[in-house]
Amino acid sequence: MRVWLEKGLIDCAVVVCEGAGTVLTSRGSFVQAIGGRLTGIIKTSPILEIITRIKNEGGVVLDEKKATIDQVAGVKRALSLGFRRAAVSVAGFQSKAISEIRSLEAGEKADVSVFSVCNTCVGERDVKHIAKADVICASASKILRNRIGEKAMAQLGVAIPVFVLTEKGRKLILAYLETFKDKLVIFRTGNLPYEVENRSPKLKFDEKVNQKP
Repeated sequence: MRVWLEKGLIDCAVVVCEGAGTVLTSRGSFVQAIGGRLTGIIKTSPILEIITRIKNEGGVVLDEKKATIDQVAGVKRALSLGFRRAAVSVAGFQSKAISEIRSLEAGEKADVSVFSVCNTCVGERDVKHIAKADVICASASKILRNRIGEKAMAQLGVAIPVFVLTEKGRKLILAYLETFKDKLVIFRTGNLPYEVENRSPKLKFDEKVNQKP
């Protein structure tokens, strides 16, 4: 999202920050720092120092009293502030919010880019919502590899694939790759997902916990 803001592809990022909940920012350098150490936040509580820092940096905290995580309300706030090209991250446990954001986008005639993240534990009921995102991090989800991967127009990575589902998503990802400094391998394929044996995440469990009584 930092790259997208700096290149002018979006004008606002709606993300989640520990100690603040849903946060809005139009500064690329600042969005890079939010959530950098803690991802997949389900719930948080307000931390004055963090909220103060966000506000001093020009960011907007959706709910300073409760540090609520509500990405739909975050997009609404962004639109009410005059932003028309927002990007929003939505974690798997809030997948229904993606459908709500799409309805809001159509009603407001806005342009919202949805990045679906932290999807390891999603279930079948989440797929119909996640499929409406532009860019999807499959995390360790076999469901998304099987159900979403085959619909993707592009894939980044193998072990933890990121699937691109829309032309808008493709433009955003290509803009990011323009700034990528590491070496890349890019090739054409007729089928996705692209998988390599022994490169996918493996489920770890405690045998003692799973022993029958």
